[in-house]
Amino acid sequence: MGIFERYMTLWVGLSILAGVLLGNLAPGLFAAVAGLEFAHVNLVVALFIWVMIYPMMVQIDFSAVKDVGKRPKGLVLTLAINWLIKPFTMAFLGWLFFRVLFADWVDPESASEYIAGMILLGVAPCTAMVFVWSQLTKGDPNYTLVQVSINDIIMVFAFAPIAAFLLGVSDIQVPWETLLLSVVLYVVLPLVAGIWTRHRLENGGDGQRLDQFTHQLRPWSILGLLATVVLLFGFQANTIISQPQTIALIAIPLLIQTYGIFALAYGAARWLKLPHNVAAPACMIGTSNFFELAVAVAISLFGLHSGAALATVVGVLVEVPVMLSLVAFANRTRHWFKG
Repeated sequence: MGIFERYMTLWVGLSILAGVLLGNLAPGLFAAVAGLEFAHVNLVVALFIWVMIYPMMVQIDFSAVKDVGKRPKGLVLTLAINWLIKPFTMAFLGWLFFRVLFADWVDPESASEYIAGMILLGVAPCTAMVFVWSQLTKGDPNYTLVQVSINDIIMVFAFAPIAAFLLGVSDIQVPWETLLLSVVLYVVLPLVAGIWTRHRLENGGDGQRLDQFTHQLRPWSILGLLATVVLLFGFQANTIISQPQTIALIAIPLLIQTYGIFALAYGAARWLKLPHNVAAPACMIGTSNFFELAVAVAISLFGLHSGAALATVVGVLVEVPVMLSLVAFANRTRHWFKG
């Protein structure tokens, strides 16, 4: 392991502190960067995520993708967690904490909006960052691509009706620009670039060229992750400083949801006797969220300064540190799985 991978927790912690500090010292700079967006997708964050995803896309071997269907258990696990369990546990935890446990600290209107934001996070499974988590756990890139692709297809049809059912709203407008642009930016373009790069490297007939190239890209992938953390915390630096109690209240059920869903998925993966390079990415997809979509829908339904929008933003802040802790756990427990 290189110095970046070995001290990942330290680098992420320093990036969080740097983001909060810089966001308060230079709010105008971060506001300008935050304004570089299209269809609620920040183009600078998209660039850094692209840097993270590209190395894994180079590793995808399309001659092996067709074999994924011979191992359907990982796909079934991902789909069951994402669409039959996760949205409903998120809604339950939102109700439990903001209608019961935190009822004395949060007014009813704000509580409803926080619950709505949590639900929107729960109905939007991860599209982009899961490639990063898969790479960090040495996941099967071919299997991960198929898992993400199938989830994206289902999300096109299932997001609106499930969100409407749980929110009690019948006229939810899915921001199709955000959904489609994110899929193109985070899946299609890096995939095409990865295929082209792999083809060029393999043309020489020497497999070592591909291995050397992907090895050289690893530090850039980690730097892309750290830069993303700095930006995300910098964007919300003022909120973190001005509303720490509200953020903590929202973060508690989100943390329970994240760790709980991962524990359920990881246990099921072990019971299904999945190989680790399939089990780890399958659990990461079910645990992380498509935060661009959740934020966009929250803003369109409830407004930019609503409690729902704040809850989705807290989900963004919580996700990276928590997912890195789950990556570390998955790597330490690799021996629990075959293969």
